[in-house]
Amino acid sequence: QVRLVESGGDSVQAGGSLRLSCGTSGDTYKTHCMAWFRQGPEKVREGVARIDSNGEIDYGESVKGRFTISQDNAKKFLYLQMNMLKPEDSGMYYCMADCWPGSSWSKTPFNFGSWGQGTQVTVSS
Repeated sequence: QVRLVESGGDSVQAGGSLRLSCGTSGDTYKTHCMAWFRQGPEKVREGVARIDSNGEIDYGESVKGRFTISQDNAKKFLYLQMNMLKPEDSGMYYCMADCWPGSSWSKTPFNFGSWGQGTQVTVSS
């Protein structure tokens, strides 16, 4: 079992930046894919970014060129650097482990893998 704890959420103005962190513990060596998801006011869940054990990275279309996912060398922390933030980036951001492989990663359901409790990001115009 993998335990995940997100931090770094805050309220910022449009155009600003935030860096989210996700601390991991437990059976992280079994994890082949980690990802960030978000859920906005309409409660629609969206895949933001994922990184797999081979270092392959994918981003959701709406964040390409603005967000960067990364891990530390020990793979104990997952990060999401968010630049040029927009009001539509507002929502609860979740870190998760064991996302579905390949192009299906963004369809990983909430009842699959391990999820953190979320960290709130609010972007004002």
